[in-house]
Amino acid sequence: MLSRDLSHTAGSIQFRDTEMARLAPERRSRLGVGRSYQKINIFPGFSLLENCRLAAQSRDPRPLNWIRDVMSYHGILKQARQALSAVGLANQSDAIAGTLSHGQQRQLEIAMSLATDPQLLLLDEPLAGMGLEESLNMVELIGELAPNHAILLVEHDMDAVFRLARVLTVMVNGKILASGPPEAVRANRAVQIAYLGSEETP
Repeated sequence: MLSRDLSHTAGSIQFRDTEMARLAPERRSRLGVGRSYQKINIFPGFSLLENCRLAAQSRDPRPLNWIRDVMSYHGILKQARQALSAVGLANQSDAIAGTLSHGQQRQLEIAMSLATDPQLLLLDEPLAGMGLEESLNMVELIGELAPNHAILLVEHDMDAVFRLARVLTVMVNGKILASGPPEAVRANRAVQIAYLGSEETP
């Protein structure tokens, strides 16, 4: 509902003093809401730079001149390159996105969000399908982004969640089971039974 993949049925959604419950997804994006999906959402046949350039281009308030060389839009290219650098992919900007490893494609998707200059990042299971090394790299990346972005993270990797979260909310069947500082949630008996697989305090 925050990105309007689903429409709300009641209530309001406030972001930066703006009511955005009825705004289209692209309007929300322009307000500063970035989003990544559980299923990787990139242009696999394009280069990494082209993927990020298209994302950055969406922020230009004017339509691009269709007969002008796209590489001459220096501001857009700078924003795209900065996004790739932020996720550690600057040295692969000319690589084709579809040839990247699963973890690198996840990094690229986050770079595409960063290229839109978001203040809020909605990350839907960014560690899904990753091996240990890729997961550690993604956790490190998210930690590096956190000081300059508000991040709402949906994730089942509990080690990653406890390492990253400042406020943790546990839900079961669509209802909130517990919410608060990670250590308080970790000590919650109902959470231990539902998610941590033990009635003993971890």
